[in-house]
Amino acid sequence: MQIREQLEQLVNEAMAHAVEEGALDLAQIPDAALERPRDVANGDWASTVAMRSAKQAHMNPREVAQIVVDRLPHNNIIASAEIAGPGFINFRLTDAALQGVVAAIRKQRESYGRGSVPAEERKVNLEYISANPTGPMHVGHGRWAALGDAMARVMRHAGFDVFEEFYVNDHGTQMDVFANSIEARYLQELGHSVDMPEECYGGAYVTELAREIIERDGRKYEDMPEEERHIALREIGYAAMLERQRSLLERFGTTFDKWFSERDLYVVGEDGKTAVQRAMDAMREKGYVYEKDGATWFASTEFGDDKDRVLVKANGELTYFASDMAYHYNKVQRGFDHLIDIWGADHHGYIKRCEAMMDAWGYPGMLEVVLGQLVNLLRDGNPVRMSKRTGEMVTFDELVDEVGVDATRFLMLSRSSDQMIDFDIEVAKKQDSSNPVYYVQYAHARICSLLRKAAATEVGEESAKANAEAATADELAAALIAQDADLSVLSDPAELALMRKLDDFPELIALAARDRAPFRLTHYAQELASLFHQFYTNCHIMGSEAKVQEARLALADATRIVLALTLSLLGVSAPERM
Repeated sequence: MQIREQLEQLVNEAMAHAVEEGALDLAQIPDAALERPRDVANGDWASTVAMRSAKQAHMNPREVAQIVVDRLPHNNIIASAEIAGPGFINFRLTDAALQGVVAAIRKQRESYGRGSVPAEERKVNLEYISANPTGPMHVGHGRWAALGDAMARVMRHAGFDVFEEFYVNDHGTQMDVFANSIEARYLQELGHSVDMPEECYGGAYVTELAREIIERDGRKYEDMPEEERHIALREIGYAAMLERQRSLLERFGTTFDKWFSERDLYVVGEDGKTAVQRAMDAMREKGYVYEKDGATWFASTEFGDDKDRVLVKANGELTYFASDMAYHYNKVQRGFDHLIDIWGADHHGYIKRCEAMMDAWGYPGMLEVVLGQLVNLLRDGNPVRMSKRTGEMVTFDELVDEVGVDATRFLMLSRSSDQMIDFDIEVAKKQDSSNPVYYVQYAHARICSLLRKAAATEVGEESAKANAEAATADELAAALIAQDADLSVLSDPAELALMRKLDDFPELIALAARDRAPFRLTHYAQELASLFHQFYTNCHIMGSEAKVQEARLALADATRIVLALTLSLLGVSAPERM
């Protein structure tokens, strides 16, 4: 049981005793409601239970607080409980309680901070990126790749069952525009005098794709009937771009449980209907689909939207919203408890109609949209507009090529998704403390180096020292530090500060998962690394008395475990050597 849970239990027991004894007249006992004081000088935890009970108990909050403090059960985790301000109860933890965090981490390892959620909220569909398969991913897609993947990892650690999904926009006019673009470049490369269509994808990647087709298939499509050639080149280009997306994301460490093709929504099933038709039928049965001016409409104003939305145009053409309606209905039918979509901030105006859609089906609150702001790309503080290689926009894969996966991920996750990110390429490439991901990874590597040094010091033979160099940090920690090491000597302020930060991790995970805010882990990782460096500077480890050395190695090892876990939840590596 985590320290917070133990404290909550103690406060709840004190409240229950007060009610049983008649000291408090409460029909219902409120939760302990623990929070971290803003100023660490006020203690480790604070409870507002007295202030929230005072009105019901017809008492002054400070009187209620005193009653609670007087009835706290005997325990070994509270060093003091002080009443402050209008009725806060501030708790200071014993050194033993914090030392217990170190032991718990070394025992639980990668399971440290794991949580649970109610079964009815557990199964989540998380859809993100969903870039059109008609061109390279831009750096904004890279941000959403990092955000969605880290969100899924954090939510799983908190107890959710997360299903990650990429919606492939492979149906509609953009695919025909893409095909026309490839076809024009293909014919141009074969020497034909062909103009690019007025509406086209004009990037250099289309020319590269046309050349790849010629290199592979030659003039195979040159004399085909126009419609046949159009379809053939569209499908070749589509497959090539989709494979590039898959390959880049796999390289980035972002994988999906399902790549959902929009085309599947238009496949006729055994019932003779497409998924789009079934979704509209379900909405029509609810009474929110009607015909007007030859078009088919969804009555979204019934649920707060500013106007009703067209599903089928007067010419019979389906709108994008019709696809989105069918896709979300499909997700509901697959049995998810909650749907989370990550969209670009430019889709903000689209949210209300989708929420109305869910409300109309009878699933209010089931859809949650997280908006991701774009990325300002900089180089030494100056805006970067164009790629050095192509003279066009810098693509996601070019950024990863130059900066690397770890730095890209960490910096993309360094701020809340609703804030713009200034991503400085040169800062991301630095191998010093000015680069936050390097700073955190260095702390992890430093602890691994410490373990190797400790192991080498323990032995005298060169062969044994070589073995220590070859061993993993986990192996070294297991060999050097007893699982039941005496941690009672850990009482230096730097040690206590580091242990307090380690104790923050379980709550961090719960809140980051709840708020869909993996960026908090980047801040936590930097703070934990900073506190470790302070501990390392202030507390002599190697050469200390044996008992002290083992305890401090245990604290360093617990820090290593949590640093590695934090980085893994961000999708960032934790190197043992740098």
